[in-house]
Formats: sequence, C-alpha cells, structure tokens
Amino acid sequence: MGLWLILPILIPFLSAVATLLAWGQRPFQRAMGVLGTVGLLGAGVMLLDSVWRDGIQTLQVGNWPAPFGITLYADLFSAVMVVLAGLIGLAVAVYSLGNIDPDREQFGYYPLFHILLMGVCGAFLTGDIFNLYVWFEVMLIASFVLMVLGGERAQLEGGIKYVTLNLMASALFLAAVGILYGVTGALNMADAAYRLKAVERPGLVTALAMMFLVAFGIKAAVFPLFFWLPASYHTPPVAISALFSGLLTKVGVYALIRVFTRLFVQDVGYTHTLILVIAGLTMVTGVLGAVAQTEVRRLLSFHIVSQIGYLLMGLGLFTPTALAAAVFFMAHVVLAKAALFLVGGIAYRLRGTYDLKKLGGLYRSHPGLAVLFLLPALSLAGLPPLSGFFAKLALVWAGLETGQFAIVAAALGVSLLTLFSMMKIWNEAFWKPSGEDDPPPARKVSLTLWLPAAGLAVLTILIGLAAGPLFVLSMRAAEQLLGM
Repeated sequence: MGLWLILPILIPFLSAVATLLAWGQRPFQRAMGVLGTVGLLGAGVMLLDSVWRDGIQTLQVGNWPAPFGITLYADLFSAVMVVLAGLIGLAVAVYSLGNIDPDREQFGYYPLFHILLMGVCGAFLTGDIFNLYVWFEVMLIASFVLMVLGGERAQLEGGIKYVTLNLMASALFLAAVGILYGVTGALNMADAAYRLKAVERPGLVTALAMMFLVAFGIKAAVFPLFFWLPASYHTPPVAISALFSGLLTKVGVYALIRVFTRLFVQDVGYTHTLILVIAGLTMVTGVLGAVAQTEVRRLLSFHIVSQIGYLLMGLGLFTPTALAAAVFFMAHVVLAKAALFLVGGIAYRLRGTYDLKKLGGLYRSHPGLAVLFLLPALSLAGLPPLSGFFAKLALVWAGLETGQFAIVAAALGVSLLTLFSMMKIWNEAFWKPSGEDDPPPARKVSLTLWLPAAGLAVLTILIGLAAGPLFVLSMRAAEQLLGM
C-alpha cells in the first residue's frame, strides 16, 4: 500500500530526470511528457481506490517512526487531489504538444513541468508541516521558471510580481512553522495537533493561526492578497496558464483546509468566521474584476480568484456537509477552469488575439468550439445538470443549514455575475459577427489542442451526472478531515 503513496511523487521525479537526460531529443521529451502524466494519473487512481477500500494510508520514509521521520499521508481528500493533478497534468501535457514552441521545449519545459507536478503531489501527500513548506518551494521554483520561460516582457513583469508575493508568503510560512515548532516541539501535523490542545495560551495559538492564514492566503490568492494572480497568470503560453489555474492556487486552498481542520480548531468562532468573511469578499471582488475585463485570459484569471471564495466558504462554514461541498467544488472548478483556458487557447490559434473586441464569428465558423466553451462556462456559472450546479447547491444548502444567509446571498449573486461574464465572452467571441468584410483565413488547429479541451469539458457533464456517488465520496472525505 505504501507503493501508491510514493508513486505520485516518484513518477514525476523520474519523468523530469528522463526528459532532462534526453536534452535535445525532442520526440522523446514530448513522449515522456505525456507518458509521465499517464503514469501519475494511474497511480492517483490506484491510491484513491486503496484509501476508499482500506482507509487512511501512511508511510514512514526510511522506516523512521512517527513523529520523528518524514511521514507521507493520504486520506480521501489527498487522494482526490492527486487524481485531479494527474488529470490536469495529462490534459496539459497533450495540449503542450501543439501549444509550446520548440524554443521553450529546448529550454527545459518538460523537466520543469514534471518537477511542478512532483511538488504539487508532494504537498498533497505530506504529513509534515515543514515538508509542506519544502514542497511549496519546489512548486514555486518550477512555476516561476515556467512563467518567465521565453523571456517576453509581459512574462517578466508578471513573473516579478508572482515571485515577490510568493517569496513573502514563503518567508511568513517558514516563520510560522518555526513558531509552531517552538510552541509544540513537533512538525508532524498529527502530533502537532495533539500538542496544540494542551497549549495554555490560546491567544498565541490564534495568532499562529493568523500567520498560516496569511501565508496560505497569499498562495491561494484570497482577498485582499490576490492582485498578483491576474497580473501574472495571463502572461505565459495558455498551456502553462491552464496548469497554474487548475493546480497552483488549489494547493494553497488545500493547505488552508488541512491546517484549519486539523491544527487550528481551538477558536473556531473567530478563525472560521474570519475565513467565511474572507470567502465572501474573495467571491465578490474576483467576479467584479472579471466583469470589467475585455481580455479572455485576464477575465478567466479573475474568475480563479472568485471561485477560490466558494472553496473557502465550505471551510468557513465548517460542517461535514460544507466540507464535503468544498471537496466536490474543488473537483468541479479544477476541471472547468483548466478547460476554459484551453478553449481560449484554441480561439487564439484561430483568430490570433485574446481581445474580446477583436474576436467574433467563432460560433458560425467553429460551432464545436462554441460547445466546448459553453459546457465549462455554464458549469462555472452553476447551471444544471453540469458539475457546478451540484457543487454550488451543496454549498448553499450547508450555508442555509447553519443560518449563514449573508454568505449564501453572496454566493448566489456571484453566480449570476459569473453567468453574465461568461455570456459576455460568448457574445463577443462567438455570437457577434467577426467585424471583417472578408472572413479570417482558416487556421489549422492540431488535434492535440482539441482533445484535452474536449475531454475536460465532457468531464464537467460526467461529474454532474454522477453527482450522487461523488458526493458520497466527498462526504467521507469531509468526515476524515474532521476526524469523525
């Protein structure tokens, strides 16, 4: 069973090594880029099956006993996140075959891609708070180089903002880890949680919780710490933007859920109420930023921020139903956001611009692309029977159960504005005439671009159709998070 815990980290590492050793062998690197993600997805599925059948899995690396050694830990939430990382990794790897230019491939795109996936999976599977910091740094280094790979001016500007804020978050995270160790004498999260209960200074524990909230909040792009994301995520090639949108901020949310369900539950009335307020403000400011945009990638980047608010809403409500809804929403939004970025990349390939004012006529010339846009777009807005409807319904239900009517109203209002902004893209890019006397010349779009976008779009339907069994899985994951 320990094999399934180590493979999601080992497979991306070996794939990165293989692509690095094959420097200059472009066909091999491209093949390994895809095969490595297939292996990661397979390992993630097997890990999920193992945790579902046998319960929470742990592995003591080097046979050092807990809490002294490095612990790998997987509950259902961790396993679901690894599967999502495999799905997004596979979709982006295939999409990269038609989107990433040879120059970027030559400068290490595929090794960096797999190192990033290794860092993401390591963060999902660690049971040690210091090693969570280490995996965050692995992700930061790989993601920063991927963001500026190519050296374009916009990329460098976005990359500076990205790395500056994330380095500040990392410094605060490391300081918080040091204080946690000073207070508890433990870095293993399960051991630290046990020792925190015995701390006689609750104010110190709450202050420590706030340090982790700010550190992870920057990485998750929550209000008011989100401004770096829409300033940077739209600058690299769309395959990289899709990878970032699907995974990076979600690792920050994962960390918030992990520490505020395991470590910091002593003052729920304060900490989780604050998280709920931040959730509402994140939703509203993100969607208002999206409504004001006319560039597709910036609009979608603001929606990343907005959707983070829904995930925090589940954590802030802090009930089994709410946490289950957050897990379900996580699966929905990871797939829908990545799909929208990939569809945006296809539109760019066809028209040569991301500017909504310069787009138009795509519905008439490429009706299939219009369908691929509408599926994740309407899912993001929460229309039935797509995945977003059931995810938001569960969150709203949890909010009504706890009497938190303000956050419910915010969630419903933001859904309407999300629908408005998605229809804005539809009207400008797909429905209105192209505005040119002559139709734009047909540009060939590779099958490697169509397949990942179609696959993720179809998954938004399948998740909606299988909402019942998947919510049962999410409820079990929530119960494990709460130690029930």
